[in-house]
Amino acid sequence: MSSRAKTFTKKDIVKTTANNLDLKIHDIEDIVDGVFQSLREILTQDEKELRIEIRNFGVFEVKQTKAKPKARNPRTNEIVYVPPRRKTHFKPGMLIKDALKKSVDKLK
Repeated sequence: MSSRAKTFTKKDIVKTTANNLDLKIHDIEDIVDGVFQSLREILTQDEKELRIEIRNFGVFEVKQTKAKPKARNPRTNEIVYVPPRRKTHFKPGMLIKDALKKSVDKLK
């Protein structure tokens, strides 16, 4: 069993999309770039919390974290203050959840 996860890049997404739609890679590159640019712009808006819901795929959420006034640096054991921040979260939709429920034994 491999200890590293297989990594897919934007180039892989472009190739797969071009194959699925039977179009040329060069025609799909701008579309994929545009979709990712739009997602970035929405996710980085000045909102405390927001969500992008894509039916049959999943939900991207930006949530506010609380400040941690007594966090600890594990290297030095020093108590440090961690300010509140925003973090992203992805919740897969039912189609992805169902596909991931397949037995791990079938993947070997």
